[in-house]
Amino acid sequence: MKKSFIFALIALIGAALVPLITPNPYYIHLVETIMIYSILLFGLDIVVGYTGQVSLGHSGLFGIGAYTVGVMFMKFAAPLWLILPASIFITAFFGAILALPALKVSGPYLAMVTLAFGTIIQILINEMTFLTEGPLGVKIPKPQIAGIKLDDRDFYWLVCAMLALSLLVVHRILRSHLGRAFEALRGSPVASDCMGVSVYRYKVYAFVISAGFAGLAGSLYAYSEQYISPNTYNFELTVLFLLAIIMGGRKTRSGAILGATIIVLLPKLLDDIEIFRIVATIACALIVIGAVIGLIKKWLTFNSVLVPVIGTFCLAVFSYQLENITDWRLSIFGLMILFVVYYLQDGIIGFMNKLLSAQRVLSEQQDLKLHQDHLAQEGNKENAFERSAEASSASEQSTELLVAKEVLMQFGGLKAINMVDLRVKRGEIHGLIGPNGSGKSTMMNVLTGIYTPTAGQIDFKGQTVIGKTSSEIALSGIARTFQNVQLFGEMTALQNVLVGLHHTFKSNLLDVALASSRYKREDDHATHRAYALLDFVGLGSLASEQARNLPYGKQRLLEIARALALDPELLLLDEPAAGLTAPDIKELIAIIRKIRDHHITVILIEHHMDVVMSICNTVSVLDFGQKIAEGKPLDVQSNEKVIEAYLGGSAA
Repeated sequence: MKKSFIFALIALIGAALVPLITPNPYYIHLVETIMIYSILLFGLDIVVGYTGQVSLGHSGLFGIGAYTVGVMFMKFAAPLWLILPASIFITAFFGAILALPALKVSGPYLAMVTLAFGTIIQILINEMTFLTEGPLGVKIPKPQIAGIKLDDRDFYWLVCAMLALSLLVVHRILRSHLGRAFEALRGSPVASDCMGVSVYRYKVYAFVISAGFAGLAGSLYAYSEQYISPNTYNFELTVLFLLAIIMGGRKTRSGAILGATIIVLLPKLLDDIEIFRIVATIACALIVIGAVIGLIKKWLTFNSVLVPVIGTFCLAVFSYQLENITDWRLSIFGLMILFVVYYLQDGIIGFMNKLLSAQRVLSEQQDLKLHQDHLAQEGNKENAFERSAEASSASEQSTELLVAKEVLMQFGGLKAINMVDLRVKRGEIHGLIGPNGSGKSTMMNVLTGIYTPTAGQIDFKGQTVIGKTSSEIALSGIARTFQNVQLFGEMTALQNVLVGLHHTFKSNLLDVALASSRYKREDDHATHRAYALLDFVGLGSLASEQARNLPYGKQRLLEIARALALDPELLLLDEPAAGLTAPDIKELIAIIRKIRDHHITVILIEHHMDVVMSICNTVSVLDFGQKIAEGKPLDVQSNEKVIEAYLGGSAA
């Protein structure tokens, strides 16, 4: 963290010194454009890199920010201090208008909707001559501050300051509970909803925040160019923005800056044959050096480096065979983009991060030790279940926590659940068993709002859950794990649990951007509780490990810790012993008993009968979607219908 801050500070100081190093206005303007594009890419990366959505409408949002400057200057002669915030908020408003209907769809449909939005904005700018001057465009002079008109160098420093401010704000957002929510959407939308993080709502939040950055970039671009016209904000610009994110590397601010540098400078470099030869030679040398180091350190395999090395070598040789690059520049540009997209799927910065991953893991382990020492000093390890224990003791008067009556779940002509009744008492471990395909997991999905039952009634704490979203049900006190593990793979174990603690944050976007004392207090408290929950399931030493890198059994335990972070009164465990060894199963049984001791009711789906019979107070048995038995474990175990369902024969 400290190294990243120092690197960012040095980079910003270096950028600020450019006008003092060179008086050439052309180079100053190039760097200025890179900084403006970087601001937009910070926001675009939230949508593309973190939430996993594809937006082709950011050139339109960029244009809205620019034309806000033009309209406010022409019509109202508004000052800079009013125009910049107006550009951000007006563009964010249009981003919300786009996001609210567009984010009801996903994948290629979302891309088409956002593309249509960008096209419509360009047409409106062109046709609304009474407001935008249409094809003639708008001339905008450099702004004034305190009555002093800024020259090119002064405005450059203003852009540099806006870049630094944007970098700070977006970094704080993405390191906060909001950033974790955005990233969780990409990892598993179903799990996000079941953690109380509404998928649709936070996609809209991400899009609106992203639009705000596009508006700021657009306003600065209008002042930088001093002329805006409709043709500037076209589809080609949107494609360049997406390529910048892909080539630089998603989920990194340095990747956004590198991507902006590439899309601004690379076309310029390909205009001159001599510069192209130098760039091709340097690129070839760097690839060869990187390949040799990777092979020696065993980071890379021979097959993985063969094509990149041969490709860049051929490009360098080809550059010296050319006499004129004009006819080849687009082809070369396309091949370079294809190379990066195909061989560096995490972008250039992502590739470099892999090479430096060992040092990063060491740093994270040091941070983990500091947190664990702090936990030991503060004595906060018992805070993990504070709300659930209080909530349970406050409502002990009702013995039945969950009541399901005549639940029917029908898919076409198939009745996955057929008129099932289920009564779960407070403080119990209620087993739900049955052969494969009996409807157990479907029942879990109905109870947590993933499926809406065809008929029947489900009451939790005396209130119906039918008609509520998964996130609303989760926040009401029902948490779950999944039959097929649904973790946020690119996030660490600690971050996964912190997503479950999202509901504990009351801070808004302004608190996060300003790093208010309220947000710091909430974040510190959530981090302590997350470590406590990881310790509770025996994963404290793996807090900094990416979830996808954990062994399958450990992933199961991490799901339990994340579910407990919701402070549930009812915990649904869907085959938690799957993939565990015999010693791990014993540990799991102890964990489930400890969960019950903290006044959390458990519904347990499990195929390990020894687990069910040893810890469950009541067992319900499903077969072909119908409940065939219910009672104490020993009674159910000797039930003839149960034996027949499992073994295919009578008790005899």
